Amino acid sequence: MPQPSDSLDPFAPPAGFGKGPTAGPASTAGPGAIGNNPYQYRALELPELEWLRPSEPRAVAPARLRVLAAAGGSGLVSALVLGSGFGVNLLLCAVAGAVGAGMTALGTGRRITPWHLAFAVAALLLCLVPAVSGAGGAVALAVIAAICVGSLTLHGGARWVGVAMGSIGLWAHFLPGLAWGFRGLKERRFPAKARVGQVAKAVGVSLVLLVVFGTLFAGADSTVADLLDHLVPSLEVEETPMRFVCFAGGVLLALGAAHAAAAPRRWDRTRTPPGKERGRLEWAMPLAVMNLLFATFVVVQLVVLIGGYGSIMRRTGMTPAAYARQGFWQLLWIAVLTLAVVALAKYWAPRSSAGDRRLVKVMLGLLCTLTLVVVGTALVRMSLYMDAFGLTRLRVNVAAVEIWLGLVFLMVLFGSVLSARRWLPRAVVLSAALAVALFGLLRTDGLIADQNIDRYRTSANRLDVGYLRGLSVDAVPALDRLPDDLRTCVLQPIAAKLADEPAPAWYAMSRSEARAREILAAHPVVRDRGQACRRVGLVEALTEYP
Repeated sequence: MPQPSDSLDPFAPPAGFGKGPTAGPASTAGPGAIGNNPYQYRALELPELEWLRPSEPRAVAPARLRVLAAAGGSGLVSALVLGSGFGVNLLLCAVAGAVGAGMTALGTGRRITPWHLAFAVAALLLCLVPAVSGAGGAVALAVIAAICVGSLTLHGGARWVGVAMGSIGLWAHFLPGLAWGFRGLKERRFPAKARVGQVAKAVGVSLVLLVVFGTLFAGADSTVADLLDHLVPSLEVEETPMRFVCFAGGVLLALGAAHAAAAPRRWDRTRTPPGKERGRLEWAMPLAVMNLLFATFVVVQLVVLIGGYGSIMRRTGMTPAAYARQGFWQLLWIAVLTLAVVALAKYWAPRSSAGDRRLVKVMLGLLCTLTLVVVGTALVRMSLYMDAFGLTRLRVNVAAVEIWLGLVFLMVLFGSVLSARRWLPRAVVLSAALAVALFGLLRTDGLIADQNIDRYRTSANRLDVGYLRGLSVDAVPALDRLPDDLRTCVLQPIAAKLADEPAPAWYAMSRSEARAREILAAHPVVRDRGQACRRVGLVEALTEYP
Protein backbone atom coordinates (compact mmCIF):
# COMPACT_ATOMS: atom_id res chain seq x y z
CA MET A 1 0.00 0.00 0.00
CA PRO A 2 1.57 3.34 -0.93
CA GLN A 3 2.33 5.67 1.95
CA PRO A 4 0.36 8.92 2.20
CA SER A 5 2.06 12.06 1.05
CA ASP A 6 3.99 14.13 3.60
CA SER A 7 1.83 17.08 2.57
CA LEU A 8 -1.03 15.52 4.50
CA ASP A 9 0.60 16.66 7.75
CA PRO A 10 1.87 20.25 7.72
CA PHE A 11 3.77 19.51 10.96
CA ALA A 12 5.74 16.74 9.25
CA PRO A 13 9.53 16.41 9.64
CA PRO A 14 11.74 17.33 6.68
CA ALA A 15 11.63 15.07 3.64
CA GLY A 16 13.92 12.07 3.96
CA PHE A 17 13.82 11.95 7.74
CA GLY A 18 13.69 8.41 9.05
CA LYS A 19 14.59 6.79 5.69
CA GLY A 20 18.32 6.40 6.17
CA PRO A 21 20.99 6.03 3.48
CA THR A 22 20.62 3.34 0.89
CA ALA A 23 24.22 2.32 1.06
CA GLY A 24 27.26 2.78 3.23
CA PRO A 25 28.80 1.27 6.34
CA ALA A 26 26.58 0.39 9.25
CA SER A 27 26.50 2.87 12.10
CA THR A 28 27.19 2.07 15.72
CA ALA A 29 24.12 4.03 16.85
CA GLY A 30 22.59 0.99 18.51
CA PRO A 31 21.43 -2.56 17.99
CA GLY A 32 19.28 -2.89 14.95
CA ALA A 33 20.03 0.65 13.67
CA ILE A 34 20.33 1.17 9.91
CA GLY A 35 22.81 3.62 8.44
CA ASN A 36 23.27 6.78 10.48
CA ASN A 37 19.68 7.08 11.65
CA PRO A 38 19.03 5.67 15.16
CA TYR A 39 15.27 5.99 14.62
CA GLN A 40 15.08 3.38 11.82
CA TYR A 41 15.04 -0.32 12.72
CA ARG A 42 15.08 -3.55 10.80
CA ALA A 43 11.57 -4.95 10.59
CA LEU A 44 12.92 -8.53 10.82
CA GLU A 45 14.47 -7.90 14.25
CA LEU A 46 11.54 -6.02 15.79
CA PRO A 47 8.45 -7.02 13.81
CA GLU A 48 6.10 -6.30 16.70
CA LEU A 49 7.11 -2.60 16.63
CA GLU A 50 6.80 -2.19 12.88
CA TRP A 51 3.44 -0.44 13.08
CA LEU A 52 4.79 2.04 15.65
CA ARG A 53 7.69 3.25 13.53
CA PRO A 54 5.78 5.94 11.62
CA SER A 55 4.58 7.52 14.87
CA GLU A 56 8.05 8.15 16.36
CA PRO A 57 8.69 11.89 16.87
CA ARG A 58 11.71 13.60 15.38
CA ALA A 59 14.66 14.62 17.52
CA VAL A 60 14.47 18.25 18.66
CA ALA A 61 16.93 20.82 19.91
CA PRO A 62 16.79 21.84 23.58
CA ALA A 63 13.95 24.14 24.53
CA ARG A 64 14.68 27.78 23.81
CA LEU A 65 14.59 30.46 26.46
CA ARG A 66 11.37 32.05 25.21
CA VAL A 67 9.60 28.68 25.36
CA LEU A 68 10.79 28.13 28.91
CA ALA A 69 9.66 31.65 29.83
CA ALA A 70 6.24 31.00 28.30
CA ALA A 71 5.96 27.73 30.28
CA GLY A 72 6.90 29.56 33.47
CA GLY A 73 4.33 32.23 32.69
CA SER A 74 1.70 29.55 32.13
CA GLY A 75 2.52 27.98 35.49
CA LEU A 76 2.39 31.38 37.21
CA VAL A 77 -0.99 32.21 35.68
CA SER A 78 -2.31 28.78 36.70
CA ALA A 79 -1.06 29.21 40.26
CA LEU A 80 -2.68 32.64 40.58
CA VAL A 81 -6.09 32.07 39.03
CA LEU A 82 -6.84 28.33 39.25
CA GLY A 83 -7.88 26.33 42.28
CA SER A 84 -11.17 27.97 43.26
CA GLY A 85 -13.30 27.17 40.22
CA PHE A 86 -13.52 27.58 36.47
CA GLY A 87 -14.37 30.78 34.68
CA VAL A 88 -12.39 33.02 32.40
CA ASN A 89 -9.28 31.74 34.22
CA LEU A 90 -9.35 28.57 32.12
CA LEU A 91 -9.19 30.65 28.95
CA LEU A 92 -6.30 32.69 30.37
CA CYS A 93 -4.35 29.51 31.18
CA ALA A 94 -5.08 28.07 27.73
CA VAL A 95 -3.84 31.23 26.02
CA ALA A 96 -0.70 31.26 28.17
CA GLY A 97 0.05 27.64 27.25
CA ALA A 98 -0.72 28.24 23.57
CA VAL A 99 1.84 31.06 23.39
CA GLY A 100 4.75 28.72 24.03
CA ALA A 101 3.42 26.10 21.62
CA GLY A 102 2.89 28.72 18.91
CA MET A 103 6.39 30.15 19.32
CA THR A 104 7.84 26.65 19.17
CA ALA A 105 5.93 25.78 16.01
CA LEU A 106 7.02 28.99 14.28
CA GLY A 107 10.61 28.62 15.53
CA THR A 108 10.95 25.12 14.04
CA GLY A 109 9.64 26.21 10.66
CA ARG A 110 6.30 24.44 10.85
CA ARG A 111 3.75 25.43 8.26
CA ILE A 112 0.57 26.75 9.88
CA THR A 113 -2.48 25.91 7.78
CA PRO A 114 -6.11 27.10 7.96
CA TRP A 115 -6.99 23.78 9.59
CA HIS A 116 -4.64 24.48 12.49
CA LEU A 117 -6.10 27.95 12.93
CA ALA A 118 -9.65 26.55 12.82
CA PHE A 119 -8.87 23.92 15.45
CA ALA A 120 -7.11 26.52 17.63
CA VAL A 121 -10.14 28.82 17.49
CA ALA A 122 -12.44 25.89 18.32
CA ALA A 123 -10.28 24.97 21.34
CA LEU A 124 -10.39 28.56 22.64
CA LEU A 125 -14.17 28.68 22.17
CA LEU A 126 -14.45 25.49 24.21
CA CYS A 127 -12.31 27.07 26.95
CA LEU A 128 -14.71 30.02 26.94
CA VAL A 129 -17.68 27.83 27.97
CA PRO A 130 -16.82 27.81 31.73
CA ALA A 131 -16.74 31.61 31.65
CA VAL A 132 -20.32 31.72 30.34
CA SER A 133 -22.17 28.65 31.63
CA GLY A 134 -22.55 27.27 35.13
CA ALA A 135 -23.88 23.85 34.08
CA GLY A 136 -21.42 21.24 35.31
CA GLY A 137 -22.08 18.72 32.53
CA ALA A 138 -21.64 21.25 29.72
CA VAL A 139 -18.45 22.61 31.31
CA ALA A 140 -16.90 19.15 31.80
CA LEU A 141 -17.69 18.15 28.21
CA ALA A 142 -16.24 21.42 26.89
CA VAL A 143 -12.99 21.03 28.89
CA ILE A 144 -12.45 17.45 27.66
CA ALA A 145 -13.20 18.47 24.08
CA ALA A 146 -10.82 21.45 24.38
CA ILE A 147 -7.95 19.16 25.42
CA CYS A 148 -8.63 16.77 22.52
CA VAL A 149 -8.94 19.55 19.94
CA GLY A 150 -5.83 21.29 21.28
CA SER A 151 -3.91 18.02 20.98
CA LEU A 152 -5.07 17.62 17.38
CA THR A 153 -4.04 21.21 16.63
CA LEU A 154 -0.49 20.46 17.77
CA HIS A 155 -0.12 17.09 16.05
CA GLY A 156 -1.93 17.69 12.79
CA GLY A 157 -3.46 14.82 10.90
CA ALA A 158 -5.59 14.30 7.81
CA ARG A 159 -6.49 10.60 7.78
CA TRP A 160 -8.86 8.96 10.24
CA VAL A 161 -5.98 7.32 12.14
CA GLY A 162 -4.08 10.60 12.32
CA VAL A 163 -7.11 12.55 13.53
CA ALA A 164 -8.12 9.94 16.11
CA MET A 165 -4.63 9.43 17.57
CA GLY A 166 -3.73 13.11 17.28
CA SER A 167 -6.69 13.98 19.49
CA ILE A 168 -5.23 11.99 22.42
CA GLY A 169 -1.54 12.19 21.54
CA LEU A 170 -0.80 15.13 23.86
CA TRP A 171 -0.63 12.80 26.88
CA ALA A 172 2.48 11.15 25.45
CA HIS A 173 4.37 14.48 25.50
CA PHE A 174 4.04 15.51 29.13
CA LEU A 175 7.04 13.65 30.59
CA PRO A 176 9.22 14.07 27.45
CA GLY A 177 8.28 17.76 27.47
CA LEU A 178 9.35 18.11 31.09
CA ALA A 179 12.69 16.42 30.36
CA TRP A 180 13.04 18.62 27.29
CA GLY A 181 12.55 21.74 29.42
CA PHE A 182 15.10 20.60 32.04
CA ARG A 183 17.58 19.90 29.26
CA GLY A 184 17.01 23.40 27.88
CA LEU A 185 17.72 24.93 31.28
CA LYS A 186 20.79 22.78 31.83
CA GLU A 187 22.38 23.57 28.48
CA ARG A 188 21.73 27.31 28.61
CA ARG A 189 25.19 28.96 28.30
CA PHE A 190 24.90 32.66 27.51
CA PRO A 191 24.00 35.91 29.30
CA ALA A 192 20.42 34.74 29.68
CA LYS A 193 21.20 34.09 33.32
CA ALA A 194 21.93 37.75 33.85
CA ARG A 195 18.77 38.64 31.93
CA VAL A 196 16.74 36.27 34.09
CA GLY A 197 18.24 37.91 37.16
CA GLN A 198 17.29 41.34 35.91
CA VAL A 199 13.74 40.23 35.21
CA ALA A 200 13.50 38.62 38.64
CA LYS A 201 14.71 41.79 40.32
CA ALA A 202 12.28 43.94 38.36
CA VAL A 203 9.37 41.63 39.20
CA GLY A 204 10.36 41.52 42.87
CA VAL A 205 10.64 45.30 43.19
CA SER A 206 7.30 45.73 41.38
CA LEU A 207 5.56 43.30 43.73
CA VAL A 208 6.99 45.05 46.80
CA LEU A 209 5.80 48.43 45.53
CA LEU A 210 2.36 47.04 44.71
CA VAL A 211 1.99 45.48 48.15
CA VAL A 212 3.16 48.59 50.05
CA PHE A 213 1.23 51.21 48.12
CA GLY A 214 -1.76 48.92 47.52
CA THR A 215 -2.05 48.37 51.27
CA LEU A 216 -1.88 52.11 51.94
CA PHE A 217 -4.52 52.91 49.30
CA ALA A 218 -6.77 50.12 50.60
CA GLY A 219 -6.52 51.56 54.11
CA ALA A 220 -7.34 55.03 52.82
CA ASP A 221 -10.55 54.07 50.99
CA SER A 222 -12.88 51.12 51.58
CA THR A 223 -14.04 51.16 47.94
CA VAL A 224 -10.45 50.74 46.74
CA ALA A 225 -9.98 47.94 49.27
CA ASP A 226 -13.04 46.13 47.97
CA LEU A 227 -11.88 46.61 44.37
CA LEU A 228 -8.43 45.21 45.15
CA ASP A 229 -9.97 42.24 46.95
CA HIS A 230 -11.91 41.32 43.82
CA LEU A 231 -9.16 42.04 41.28
CA VAL A 232 -6.08 40.64 43.01
CA PRO A 233 -5.89 36.85 43.46
CA SER A 234 -5.89 35.79 47.09
CA LEU A 235 -2.62 34.29 48.35
CA GLU A 236 -3.63 32.68 51.63
CA VAL A 237 -0.98 30.54 53.31
CA GLU A 238 -3.27 27.49 53.54
CA GLU A 239 -3.73 27.61 49.75
CA THR A 240 0.00 27.26 49.07
CA PRO A 241 -0.04 23.48 48.33
CA MET A 242 -2.89 23.87 45.82
CA ARG A 243 -1.13 26.87 44.24
CA PHE A 244 2.01 24.79 43.83
CA VAL A 245 0.03 21.96 42.23
CA CYS A 246 -1.58 24.42 39.80
CA PHE A 247 1.83 25.92 38.99
CA ALA A 248 3.34 22.49 38.29
CA GLY A 249 0.32 21.50 36.21
CA GLY A 250 0.49 24.71 34.16
CA VAL A 251 4.22 24.25 33.48
CA LEU A 252 3.77 20.57 32.62
CA LEU A 253 0.89 21.27 30.22
CA ALA A 254 2.72 24.17 28.54
CA LEU A 255 5.95 22.18 28.07
CA GLY A 256 3.99 19.18 26.78
CA ALA A 257 2.18 21.35 24.27
CA ALA A 258 5.41 22.99 23.14
CA HIS A 259 7.13 19.61 22.79
CA ALA A 260 4.18 18.31 20.75
CA ALA A 261 4.49 21.35 18.46
CA ALA A 262 8.23 20.77 18.08
CA ALA A 263 8.09 16.98 17.63
CA PRO A 264 4.58 15.86 16.66
CA ARG A 265 4.03 12.14 16.31
CA ARG A 266 3.22 11.32 12.73
CA TRP A 267 0.14 9.22 13.18
CA ASP A 268 -0.79 9.75 9.53
CA ARG A 269 2.23 7.63 8.62
CA THR A 270 0.92 4.64 10.59
CA ARG A 271 0.33 1.73 8.25
CA THR A 272 -3.28 0.57 8.17
CA PRO A 273 -3.93 -2.33 5.78
CA PRO A 274 -6.87 -1.85 3.39
CA GLY A 275 -9.91 -4.05 3.75
CA LYS A 276 -10.28 -7.14 1.65
CA GLU A 277 -11.97 -6.14 -1.58
CA ARG A 278 -15.35 -7.82 -2.05
CA GLY A 279 -17.07 -8.72 -5.28
CA ARG A 280 -19.83 -6.54 -6.66
CA LEU A 281 -22.64 -8.96 -5.85
CA GLU A 282 -21.37 -9.76 -2.37
CA TRP A 283 -20.96 -6.07 -1.57
CA ALA A 284 -23.83 -4.42 -3.41
CA MET A 285 -26.74 -6.73 -2.55
CA PRO A 286 -26.86 -5.87 1.21
CA LEU A 287 -26.65 -2.18 0.39
CA ALA A 288 -29.38 -2.48 -2.23
CA VAL A 289 -31.64 -4.13 0.36
CA MET A 290 -30.91 -1.33 2.83
CA ASN A 291 -31.59 1.34 0.21
CA LEU A 292 -34.91 -0.32 -0.67
CA LEU A 293 -35.94 -0.48 2.98
CA PHE A 294 -34.96 3.15 3.60
CA ALA A 295 -36.78 4.26 0.45
CA THR A 296 -39.95 2.47 1.61
CA PHE A 297 -39.78 4.26 4.94
CA VAL A 298 -39.29 7.62 3.22
CA VAL A 299 -42.31 7.03 0.95
CA VAL A 300 -44.46 6.15 3.97
CA GLN A 301 -43.38 9.35 5.70
CA LEU A 302 -44.26 11.38 2.62
CA VAL A 303 -47.71 9.76 2.55
CA VAL A 304 -48.19 10.59 6.24
CA LEU A 305 -47.05 14.16 5.61
CA ILE A 306 -49.45 14.60 2.69
CA GLY A 307 -52.37 12.95 4.48
CA GLY A 308 -51.62 14.75 7.72
CA TYR A 309 -50.89 13.38 11.15
CA GLY A 310 -54.60 13.69 11.99
CA SER A 311 -55.57 10.70 9.86
CA ILE A 312 -52.85 8.57 11.46
CA MET A 313 -53.97 9.62 14.91
CA ARG A 314 -57.62 8.78 14.16
CA ARG A 315 -56.72 5.41 12.69
CA THR A 316 -54.35 4.34 15.45
CA GLY A 317 -55.93 6.18 18.37
CA MET A 318 -52.53 7.67 19.30
CA THR A 319 -51.76 11.23 20.28
CA PRO A 320 -49.15 13.15 18.24
CA ALA A 321 -46.77 13.07 21.21
CA ALA A 322 -47.15 9.31 21.64
CA TYR A 323 -46.58 8.83 17.91
CA ALA A 324 -43.44 10.94 18.09
CA ARG A 325 -42.14 9.17 21.18
CA GLN A 326 -42.82 5.76 19.69
CA GLY A 327 -40.33 6.07 16.89
CA PHE A 328 -37.74 8.69 17.77
CA TRP A 329 -35.29 6.45 19.59
CA GLN A 330 -35.45 3.82 16.86
CA LEU A 331 -34.74 6.45 14.22
CA LEU A 332 -31.78 7.73 16.22
CA TRP A 333 -30.28 4.25 16.41
CA ILE A 334 -30.94 3.78 12.70
CA ALA A 335 -28.84 6.90 11.97
CA VAL A 336 -25.99 5.77 14.25
CA LEU A 337 -25.89 2.21 12.89
CA THR A 338 -26.10 3.44 9.30
CA LEU A 339 -22.97 5.50 9.87
CA ALA A 340 -21.18 2.31 10.97
CA VAL A 341 -22.55 0.45 7.92
CA VAL A 342 -21.24 3.18 5.60
CA ALA A 343 -17.79 2.97 7.19
CA LEU A 344 -17.63 -0.83 6.87
CA ALA A 345 -19.00 -0.78 3.33
CA LYS A 346 -16.34 1.73 2.36
CA TYR A 347 -13.68 -0.50 3.94
CA TRP A 348 -14.71 -3.57 1.93
CA ALA A 349 -15.85 -1.77 -1.21
CA PRO A 350 -14.76 -3.04 -4.66
CA ARG A 351 -12.23 -0.64 -6.15
CA SER A 352 -10.45 -2.49 -8.98
CA SER A 353 -12.03 -0.54 -11.84
CA ALA A 354 -13.67 2.81 -12.56
CA GLY A 355 -17.04 1.04 -12.72
CA ASP A 356 -16.54 -0.37 -9.22
CA ARG A 357 -15.67 3.04 -7.83
CA ARG A 358 -18.69 4.57 -9.56
CA LEU A 359 -20.94 1.89 -8.06
CA VAL A 360 -19.58 2.65 -4.59
CA LYS A 361 -20.36 6.35 -4.98
CA VAL A 362 -23.89 5.70 -6.19
CA MET A 363 -24.82 3.12 -3.54
CA LEU A 364 -23.32 4.97 -0.58
CA GLY A 365 -24.53 8.34 -1.83
CA LEU A 366 -28.10 7.03 -2.10
CA LEU A 367 -27.91 5.50 1.38
CA CYS A 368 -26.62 8.76 2.90
CA THR A 369 -29.32 10.76 1.13
CA LEU A 370 -32.10 8.49 2.41
CA THR A 371 -30.58 8.61 5.91
CA LEU A 372 -30.78 12.39 5.83
CA VAL A 373 -34.53 12.04 5.35
CA VAL A 374 -34.66 9.63 8.30
CA VAL A 375 -32.77 12.17 10.43
CA GLY A 376 -35.23 14.87 9.40
CA THR A 377 -38.14 12.60 10.34
CA ALA A 378 -36.62 11.97 13.76
CA LEU A 379 -36.23 15.70 14.34
CA VAL A 380 -39.87 16.33 13.37
CA ARG A 381 -40.99 13.67 15.84
CA MET A 382 -38.83 15.14 18.60
CA SER A 383 -40.32 18.56 17.85
CA LEU A 384 -43.83 17.14 18.35
CA TYR A 385 -42.72 15.48 21.58
CA MET A 386 -41.18 18.72 22.90
CA ASP A 387 -44.33 20.67 22.02
CA ALA A 388 -46.38 18.21 24.06
CA PHE A 389 -44.16 17.78 27.12
CA GLY A 390 -41.63 20.63 27.03
CA LEU A 391 -37.84 20.62 26.97
CA THR A 392 -35.53 18.55 29.15
CA ARG A 393 -31.78 18.13 29.09
CA LEU A 394 -32.02 14.66 27.60
CA ARG A 395 -34.37 15.76 24.84
CA VAL A 396 -32.20 18.74 23.95
CA ASN A 397 -29.03 16.64 24.04
CA VAL A 398 -30.46 13.91 21.82
CA ALA A 399 -31.90 16.43 19.36
CA ALA A 400 -28.47 18.11 19.18
CA VAL A 401 -26.79 14.76 18.49
CA GLU A 402 -29.37 14.04 15.79
CA ILE A 403 -28.66 17.37 14.09
CA TRP A 404 -24.93 16.71 14.23
CA LEU A 405 -25.43 13.22 12.76
CA GLY A 406 -27.34 14.80 9.89
CA LEU A 407 -24.43 17.17 9.30
CA VAL A 408 -22.01 14.22 9.35
CA PHE A 409 -24.07 12.34 6.77
CA LEU A 410 -24.13 15.47 4.62
CA MET A 411 -20.33 15.70 4.79
CA VAL A 412 -19.97 11.97 4.06
CA LEU A 413 -22.26 12.42 1.06
CA PHE A 414 -20.18 15.24 -0.37
CA GLY A 415 -16.98 13.40 0.51
CA SER A 416 -18.11 10.31 -1.40
CA VAL A 417 -19.15 12.30 -4.45
CA LEU A 418 -16.04 14.48 -4.51
CA SER A 419 -13.64 11.75 -3.28
CA ALA A 420 -12.43 14.20 -0.64
CA ARG A 421 -10.44 12.07 1.75
CA ARG A 422 -8.24 14.76 3.24
CA TRP A 423 -10.81 17.17 4.67
CA LEU A 424 -13.54 14.76 5.79
CA PRO A 425 -11.99 13.44 9.06
CA ARG A 426 -10.92 16.91 10.14
CA ALA A 427 -14.27 18.42 9.18
CA VAL A 428 -16.16 15.83 11.26
CA VAL A 429 -14.01 16.51 14.34
CA LEU A 430 -14.19 20.28 13.87
CA SER A 431 -17.99 20.16 13.54
CA ALA A 432 -18.21 18.12 16.77
CA ALA A 433 -15.99 20.61 18.62
CA LEU A 434 -18.00 23.60 17.43
CA ALA A 435 -21.25 21.81 18.35
CA VAL A 436 -20.02 21.20 21.92
CA ALA A 437 -18.88 24.82 22.21
CA LEU A 438 -22.19 26.13 20.89
CA PHE A 439 -24.09 23.81 23.22
CA GLY A 440 -22.28 25.26 26.23
CA LEU A 441 -22.35 28.89 25.14
CA LEU A 442 -26.12 28.78 24.54
CA ARG A 443 -26.70 27.78 28.20
CA THR A 444 -29.35 25.19 27.45
CA ASP A 445 -30.66 25.08 31.04
CA GLY A 446 -31.86 28.64 30.56
CA LEU A 447 -33.55 27.70 27.30
CA ILE A 448 -35.25 24.73 28.98
CA ALA A 449 -36.58 26.90 31.81
CA ASP A 450 -37.75 29.62 29.43
CA GLN A 451 -39.67 27.20 27.20
CA ASN A 452 -41.34 25.38 30.09
CA ILE A 453 -42.39 28.62 31.79
CA ASP A 454 -43.76 30.03 28.52
CA ARG A 455 -45.81 26.86 28.00
CA TYR A 456 -47.11 27.13 31.57
CA ARG A 457 -48.18 30.76 31.11
CA THR A 458 -49.77 30.45 27.67
CA SER A 459 -51.57 27.13 28.06
CA ALA A 460 -52.97 24.78 30.65
CA ASN A 461 -49.83 22.61 30.67
CA ARG A 462 -48.59 21.45 34.03
CA LEU A 463 -45.29 22.90 35.23
CA ASP A 464 -42.80 20.23 36.28
CA VAL A 465 -41.59 22.01 39.42
CA GLY A 466 -39.49 19.06 40.57
CA TYR A 467 -37.52 19.02 37.32
CA LEU A 468 -36.96 22.78 37.33
CA ARG A 469 -35.50 22.55 40.85
CA GLY A 470 -32.66 20.44 39.42
CA LEU A 471 -31.49 22.94 36.80
CA SER A 472 -28.23 24.87 37.11
CA VAL A 473 -27.58 28.57 37.70
CA ASP A 474 -28.00 29.09 33.95
CA ALA A 475 -31.77 28.90 34.53
CA VAL A 476 -32.01 31.49 37.33
CA PRO A 477 -33.00 34.49 35.12
CA ALA A 478 -35.88 32.46 33.65
CA LEU A 479 -36.98 30.95 36.98
CA ASP A 480 -37.02 34.42 38.51
CA ARG A 481 -40.09 35.18 36.32
CA LEU A 482 -42.31 32.71 38.18
CA PRO A 483 -44.92 33.89 40.72
CA ASP A 484 -44.18 33.90 44.45
CA ASP A 485 -44.52 30.34 45.73
CA LEU A 486 -43.36 28.74 42.47
CA ARG A 487 -40.33 31.03 42.36
CA THR A 488 -39.45 30.27 45.97
CA CYS A 489 -39.83 26.53 45.47
CA VAL A 490 -37.75 26.19 42.30
CA LEU A 491 -34.99 28.59 43.40
CA GLN A 492 -34.48 27.22 46.92
CA PRO A 493 -31.84 24.57 45.97
CA ILE A 494 -29.75 27.04 43.96
CA ALA A 495 -30.11 29.79 46.58
CA ALA A 496 -29.06 27.43 49.37
CA LYS A 497 -26.04 26.21 47.44
CA LEU A 498 -24.84 29.72 46.58
CA ALA A 499 -25.43 30.93 50.14
CA ASP A 500 -23.36 28.10 51.60
CA GLU A 501 -20.42 28.78 49.26
CA PRO A 502 -18.43 32.02 49.32
CA ALA A 503 -18.44 33.90 46.05
CA PRO A 504 -15.28 33.05 44.09
CA ALA A 505 -13.14 35.69 42.43
CA TRP A 506 -14.35 37.20 39.16
CA TYR A 507 -11.95 35.10 37.11
CA ALA A 508 -13.12 31.82 38.70
CA MET A 509 -16.86 32.39 38.31
CA SER A 510 -19.07 31.96 35.28
CA ARG A 511 -21.24 34.77 34.00
CA SER A 512 -24.31 32.69 34.83
CA GLU A 513 -23.29 32.32 38.48
CA ALA A 514 -22.50 36.01 38.77
CA ARG A 515 -25.91 36.88 37.30
CA ALA A 516 -27.65 34.40 39.61
CA ARG A 517 -25.97 35.93 42.66
CA GLU A 518 -27.07 39.40 41.55
CA ILE A 519 -30.70 38.27 41.12
CA LEU A 520 -30.84 36.43 44.44
CA ALA A 521 -29.20 39.34 46.24
CA ALA A 522 -31.80 41.76 44.83
CA HIS A 523 -34.75 39.39 45.44
CA PRO A 524 -33.75 36.90 48.19
CA VAL A 525 -35.35 33.47 48.47
CA VAL A 526 -36.78 32.61 51.87
CA ARG A 527 -35.89 29.26 53.42
CA ASP A 528 -39.30 28.06 54.61
CA ARG A 529 -38.58 24.34 55.14
CA GLY A 530 -40.46 23.39 51.96
CA GLN A 531 -43.71 25.19 52.79
CA ALA A 532 -43.79 26.96 49.39
CA CYS A 533 -43.30 23.63 47.59
CA ARG A 534 -46.15 22.08 49.54
CA ARG A 535 -48.43 24.97 48.67
CA VAL A 536 -47.78 24.44 44.93
CA GLY A 537 -48.47 20.72 45.30
CA LEU A 538 -44.91 19.35 45.10
CA VAL A 539 -44.51 16.26 47.21
CA GLU A 540 -41.70 14.67 45.24
CA ALA A 541 -39.77 15.43 42.06
CA LEU A 542 -42.05 14.92 39.07
CA THR A 543 -39.58 13.53 36.53
CA GLU A 544 -41.66 10.79 34.98
CA TYR A 545 -40.61 11.82 31.48
CA PRO A 546 -37.02 11.32 30.25
